[in-house]
This record gives sequence, structure tokens and C-alpha cells, in this order.
Amino acid sequence: MRGRSGRAGPQEGIRRTGGEPVSLRTNRARLVVALVAVALAAAMLGSLGPMPGIASSHREAPLVAADPQIDTTDVWAFVSEDRPDTVTIVASWLPFQEPAGGPNFYAWAEGVRYSIKIDNDHDARPDLEYRWVFTDHRRNPDTFLYNTGPVTSLDDPDLNFYQTYDLIRIDQDAGTKRVLVNDGIAAPSHVGAASMPSYNANLFHAAVERFGSGPSYTWAGQSDDAFFLDLRVFDLLYGADLSEVGDDTLAGFNVSTLALQVPKDDLAFRGNAERHPIIGIWSTTSRRSVRIQNTDGSSDSRGRFVQVSRLGMPLVNEVVIPVGLKDYFNSSKPTQDPAALPLVQDPELPRLLNAVYGLAIPDSDPETAGIQRADLISVFLTGVDGLNMPEGGTPSEMLRLNMSIEPCSTTCSSLGVLGGDLAGFPNGRRLSDDIVDAALRVVLGVLLADHEPIAETIGDGVDANDVPFNGSFPYVA
Repeated sequence: MRGRSGRAGPQEGIRRTGGEPVSLRTNRARLVVALVAVALAAAMLGSLGPMPGIASSHREAPLVAADPQIDTTDVWAFVSEDRPDTVTIVASWLPFQEPAGGPNFYAWAEGVRYSIKIDNDHDARPDLEYRWVFTDHRRNPDTFLYNTGPVTSLDDPDLNFYQTYDLIRIDQDAGTKRVLVNDGIAAPSHVGAASMPSYNANLFHAAVERFGSGPSYTWAGQSDDAFFLDLRVFDLLYGADLSEVGDDTLAGFNVSTLALQVPKDDLAFRGNAERHPIIGIWSTTSRRSVRIQNTDGSSDSRGRFVQVSRLGMPLVNEVVIPVGLKDYFNSSKPTQDPAALPLVQDPELPRLLNAVYGLAIPDSDPETAGIQRADLISVFLTGVDGLNMPEGGTPSEMLRLNMSIEPCSTTCSSLGVLGGDLAGFPNGRRLSDDIVDAALRVVLGVLLADHEPIAETIGDGVDANDVPFNGSFPYVA
């Protein structure tokens, strides 16, 4: 996690998963990425107005762009490399956190429900929900300071503002609701070396909470943004200087992150991961339906909880869902996803490529009228046959993970399945998976027998995160 004084992430025990770096191999590939980005930018910015940046799902819809505490940026799910009998799920919110963001820095929204949902019987409905709810605490309301002296522990009296949370597990099938963690302490924002001289040891890692007999773990706090990509293409094609591609636009920014690690059987249908290894995962964020702003500066929230953000597969709401439907998608449920089939079957991005660069629009069945994209339907809505596609499942957008596939050893690739590594995207998603390169190639039809040669090489030139990930839970830096 990046503080004001620079990178303070732990250096020992770090391992980055990934194969040979995948880069832009031709100027043609660079130009395609640039043209696509400019076309997308023109379409989006024309409707939304100025935006500071667009990433996996960073500020992807009008409502969440104006309410960053509810803006889910990314979801990851993978079999834990150092504990392969468990699954780790990571989700991040509140994008583009500048480390020097004092004096208030960055907090979770009080009273909001931050949730990870699991579908283990493949009916597009959540069978399990892990829900975090945060509470604010201020030791001294008569100072503007986040901390009043050096902070060396999570309960240090000099940490003036801190947040606690309850983690609740809701089992829809059993009809039970159980508190797993009560008053867990979230890792605070990293103010800097003077205020938090041993941030990683005393605050970051100390915030890991153990629960259950598994054992299971959870963590809440500020982390480096684990998504990586080059977005400067929105700056008028790099000013025509294409030699500048390959800069990680999100380097240096933090996010607010939740992490969960639980035994596989805790997530599987009927508690049996061996017989039922495939699960679907997505995140939601829910607020009270009414907020009242009082004349004394305070505010109250009332009414029922309504879902205001949703994220499973990366980039879906970003570049598949049109701007007029983005807020609706964030409030929708996976059971409603079959209505979005035409958007997946004939997405806008290949047509933009065709319009600005003359590339053929991929079609999995040219003999059938209209554009057919069976490859995209399998990746985003049903799961890939023989990999993570459950039998008889309801088509729905979520991250699907086959828990029976062990973590990679010598065959690791940041391209995941496209690179011959079945433990990676789209079989779940690891922190190190290069989503932009993989998604661009899939959209351009690399899974189809007949595809443009550029579909095998296109990328953004950013092949790994700017800092190494941790080798143990919560894995984020």
C-alpha cells in the first residue's frame, strides 16, 4: 500500500505469479488499442462529461462516479496458492485514492452493506452472502487530525479516526445469519512514515482477522490498486507519440479493499467442494433508499436497502453495457441477465474496431443471420465448457471458479487460460492476471478458429502490477 512517503509494501516472501510478459508486439496493435480507446472515450465522454479515468470498473457509471464509496472497482477469486484447500476472494472500492489525501483520507461508508455473494447451485441467485458493515469512531472530535501522534498499533490512542466492522455470513438455503467477526478493526489509511513508522507490520498485517475452525480469515483496509493498464490513450492518442505506450495509469493510486479466505467446502453446494467444485462470485453494495441532509450538517439514512453497485466479471459494465443502462445494471440481479444477451452477442467494441480500423467483426456462426458470439457468451454468461461451466446453469454474469483446479506451478501465465494456465482468468481471476490483454484478445475472437492475426498479440503494454503482491493473505500490496 502506498503512503505519502512512497512504497511501504513488504518485500520478503513476495511471489508474483505470471509467465513470460505479454507486450505490444507491433505498432499496429498499439494503434488499434489507441483507436478503440479514443472511440470509446468519445462515446462515453459525450454522454457523461469529463472523467479523470476509466479502468476495470473504476467510475464506470454515472451514479457511482458521483459516490466513490460505493464504487466497486474489481473482484478477484482464486484457489489460494499457499493454502490450496481454501479460496480467496478480494474486492476493492473507492478508486483513484491519492495517498496524500489528508486530512480526512479515505473511509468506508458507514452503514452501507458491502457484500460478496456466492451462487453454488447455478440458478443465478445468491446462496451465500458475506456482508461487511462499518462503523466510524473518533476519539477526539475537537481536532481536525486523522492521527495526533505516531501510530504503532490498531488500538493506538493517537489514531484519532478508525473504523470497525461486523462480518456476517448469510446462508439463504439454511435461512441462517451468523456474525463471523464482531468489531473487527480496518487497517487505516497510510498517512506516511512519520505518522505510521511501521505501517505494514503494525497496521496492515495486524488487521487480518481469524475466525472459524477452518481457519478462515478476513481483512479490510487500504491497499495498492491491483488492477493494471495503460489509459493515457485518452490523451489524444498519446499526442501521436505511440512510443509512450506501456505506462501503468493506476500506479501510485490506492483503493479500499476487502479480502476473505475460507475453506472450499464453506462455499460449495451442500458443503462438498469435491462433488460440486464450480461456484459463481460477484460483489454488491447497498445503501438505504433515502438520505436526509439536516441543517446542522448531519445526515440520516432511512428506508430499505437498495443495491447501487454490482461487479463480477471485469470490464462488463465498463465496455459491454451502454451508458444509458449502466446504473440499471448496477442495480440489477444476475437472474435478469438473459435480457442482456444481445449486448454480449453483438458488443459495441468489435464494431468500433471495424469502423475505425477496418478489422472484421468476429462471428462464431457466419451461416446464421446476425452476429453470433458463442465464445463471449461462454466466457461472460455460462462458463467455459470443460473449465468452469456448470451443468444446467442459468446464464448470468458473474466470475466463475472451478475450485478443483489447483494453483499453477511451472505453467503460470498472466494470460490465464489463453496462456495455457487453467488456474487463471476466466477460471476465476488472480491478482496477477492481465485482464486487459486477455479481454481484448477474446473480444477480437481469439477463441474462434477464424480470427484476425492481431487478436493473438494485442495488448496495452502493461503486463504486471507496478509493485509485487504479497505471498500470503490478504495478498494485495
